[in-house]
Amino acid sequence: MDLHQTYPGLEDLRAAAQRRLPEFVWEYLDSATGQEATKRRNRSALDQIGFMPSILHGEQEVALNTRFMGRDLPLPFGIAPLGMSGLIWPDAEGHLARCGAAAGIPYSLSTVASQSPEDLAPHLGPEAWFQLYPPKDETIRSDMLDRARRAGFSTLVLTVDVPVASRRERQVRSGLTQPPRLTPRLLAQVMRKPRWALGMAHQHRHEGGMPHMRTLDKYVTDNSGGLSSTAHIGYLLRTSPDRDYVRWLRGAWQGTFVIKGVLRAEDAAPLEQIGVDALWVSNHAGRQFDAAPASIEALPELRAATRLPLIFDSGIEGGLDILRALALGADFVMLGRAFHFALAALGSAGPQHLIEVLSKDLEANMGQLGLQNLAELRKLKVRRLPALTGLP
Repeated sequence: MDLHQTYPGLEDLRAAAQRRLPEFVWEYLDSATGQEATKRRNRSALDQIGFMPSILHGEQEVALNTRFMGRDLPLPFGIAPLGMSGLIWPDAEGHLARCGAAAGIPYSLSTVASQSPEDLAPHLGPEAWFQLYPPKDETIRSDMLDRARRAGFSTLVLTVDVPVASRRERQVRSGLTQPPRLTPRLLAQVMRKPRWALGMAHQHRHEGGMPHMRTLDKYVTDNSGGLSSTAHIGYLLRTSPDRDYVRWLRGAWQGTFVIKGVLRAEDAAPLEQIGVDALWVSNHAGRQFDAAPASIEALPELRAATRLPLIFDSGIEGGLDILRALALGADFVMLGRAFHFALAALGSAGPQHLIEVLSKDLEANMGQLGLQNLAELRKLKVRRLPALTGLP
């Protein structure tokens, strides 16, 4: 089967993922918080960023490689962390880590993933990132950093935009708890998706057929609570960090250090002074705060405020969106939901197919703009397009 004929875009992978996943798993992956206005705002704001096509450039070869944080990478995008990836598809973290390593792009493991740093150590490439939800206890904190370092993670990403648990009402209504428990309602959904169910049962046959947050096993003696899915066991260990916390991490981590969840331009200078290596512009894809601006709206102000490399996420759905973010000042783009849509749609073949889809879309749109490489994006004039209204 030619996957590019059947799944030419991310929307095709998203639709297939929804068909293959139990409802409560789909709601976990796809939902945002509140009325999901921030999630919609991300999409709308990206759609309003336009460029004037350029003609008469003759035959062109398009290069997608980029230099980012001192490293030469083949593509300008990577795989963002997603908590409990293993709930989406069996061995999700393993599939994504192997794909990232093979493609030479960053893969990020969440603190609250369903596999631990040690589980993924054999599968990591040189661009392995560990995303940290900040433990309050200094001993636990030090141990997590040591585990990540020994497993082969070279970049530490501190997420700072989750000071408290968000509500994610769609997710709560689905009946999902943490750790996941198969209630009669959820079991009925699972029975209608046998491929997901059999794969999950095989992957987690010693854990009752359902994944849990394996990195935290070492620090939690009782994880039987049945907490709300938005207030999982990780919140019992973590704190809301301040600048002193960031300074401590900068001193403790010898590799590349990134701060994720930055929207305010005035936060850039203090983080520069602390010595972080990059800022990650993100509104958590609308999953935390429903009155936040679109991440793409915050990007130009942050670009003007700092010389640090900027990573971008939130709302990216194709190569054109990647170009939009790069043109407005991002140095690199990360996608989270998209890679999990691909994984749920096509299993182990999904992430590599998505990389090909995004690469082809980048090449097609760069051709329309007369660009031979990504560095030329900075010379383009960005045009504000009218908001799309009245369309399905």
